[in-house]
Amino acid sequence: MAMPRQYTVSLTAGERVDTTFALRSKEMRSSRTGEAYLSLEFADRSGRISGIMFRPGREAESVPVGTVVAVRGTVTAYRGVLRVSVSSMKPASRYEPREILPASPRDADEMISELRDHVRAIANPGLAGLVKAVYGDRRFMRAFRVCPASRSEHHAYIGGLLEHTVAVAGLCRTMADLHPQIDGDLLLTGALLHDIGIVDELEFQTSIEYTDRGRLSGHGVLGDRRLFAAAAALGSPLKPDVLDHVSHMVLSHHSADEQGGRLRPRTLEAAALAQVDSLDARTAGFIAEGRVAGMVGERWTSGGIQAVSPPSDESPIQAASAPAAELGRRSA
Repeated sequence: MAMPRQYTVSLTAGERVDTTFALRSKEMRSSRTGEAYLSLEFADRSGRISGIMFRPGREAESVPVGTVVAVRGTVTAYRGVLRVSVSSMKPASRYEPREILPASPRDADEMISELRDHVRAIANPGLAGLVKAVYGDRRFMRAFRVCPASRSEHHAYIGGLLEHTVAVAGLCRTMADLHPQIDGDLLLTGALLHDIGIVDELEFQTSIEYTDRGRLSGHGVLGDRRLFAAAAALGSPLKPDVLDHVSHMVLSHHSADEQGGRLRPRTLEAAALAQVDSLDARTAGFIAEGRVAGMVGERWTSGGIQAVSPPSDESPIQAASAPAAELGRRSA
């Protein structure tokens, strides 16, 4: 009978460990007696935990940081902090990515169906064609489906970008219904395309990190490049002023002023998109932090956020993101 998956967030002192983790850091050190040991940090979808390995062999010494490793050992406590005392560590021959990185609690196929509904709701043929040109790229779509929405700020998990995009699109459709002055097709187009550059900004194997292009340009600029490439591939291109308006929404959706290095929204649709984007991101971030307190039985986080209980059909580990679970371990 297979053992249930062991996650960092649920490990207890004295527990035997036989599972896979992402190796986040590794440093050779020497004890006071001169004995060599490896100081380690492991991570999975629920959080992080430190590790120590005395008298490591060459195999353990040679494992690169960023590798998914098969770890055996025992959970011990040192100065009140749990860690894994490792007896063996080697690259994992097989592992499940969604056990290493946190993942959206929502079903991906369900969210793809919502995305398609939003695309079908765009009545303007030119704008609908632009969105379809972006999402019709199969390589892009494979990446978009699983990409996180940020490195650590919000929706920082597999499928987070898709989850965030369909949420923003739904909220923008409501905004357009409430405010007839808004061009609903234009706003919905901006909602569906505002974060497409994140696919080029982030990479995620054993952790979520910025790509070189992401560090140099940011997802607004990278998304704008994808936007114009898709427009150029259209048989019937959009009018330049309409394309410029969509481009402006992509570049200004973070709603910062020029002195902060970002473009301020200058149209009604761009301003609405920036506010909705911020609302969904802040709400998701608040929920993620509040869930951590609930996971460890606290009413409040160390930052003063009230605990949020996960839905009854969602396990705490499903709900956790790596940064949030780490916060929970510190405040427990």
